[in-house]
Amino acid sequence: MRLYLSSFRTGAHTDVLLAMAKGRRTALIPNAFDAWPADVRAGPLRRDLDDLGALGLDVTLADLREPGTAKSLAGYDIVWARGGNVFVLRRVLADSGADAVLLDLLRDDALVYGGYSAGACVLGEDLTGLAAVDDPGVVADPILTGLGLLDRPFVPHVRSPGHPETAECDAVSATYTAAGQSHWALRDGEVLLVDGDRTELLPLP
Repeated sequence: MRLYLSSFRTGAHTDVLLAMAKGRRTALIPNAFDAWPADVRAGPLRRDLDDLGALGLDVTLADLREPGTAKSLAGYDIVWARGGNVFVLRRVLADSGADAVLLDLLRDDALVYGGYSAGACVLGEDLTGLAAVDDPGVVADPILTGLGLLDRPFVPHVRSPGHPETAECDAVSATYTAAGQSHWALRDGEVLLVDGDRTELLPLP
């Protein structure tokens, strides 16, 4: 299993992402911010496409609301899930069947899964703590369990003053710490890497 999980955008270790991937075909999943108005989504989505394209990746937008998109993920070397609301992303992964598709592909080591913020958070087992940052109520029947590929919750944007959610994420991390709950707490720029048996937090340069 190969995972490249960033706190924000592509992170500070894109050379590692490129080295992990066996090709450059990349599917960008935008659905974590489906609850935002279309005019608000346009700018950030263009930025994500530009970020990935600047790495030399051949990027295709993979909207999981479109029929057949989940099955098409098998044709890519990298699947990249952007940030937004983790409960929105989890719902569309389930509704489209992409959660099962991705689990099979990752277990077969067929691709790299990368992403940031919600795109990384959704890989944990229990998403309930993230309700302090993302509103589960924006989707019908929110799913509070993640894909279970990480052994502990993923909390982005901690100690990252330039990000508008850093205070809320710091509070989530503090709550986990007070409860004795192990978790991955990442500052913007940091990356959690999983490559086979290797799991490593890659710090800021």
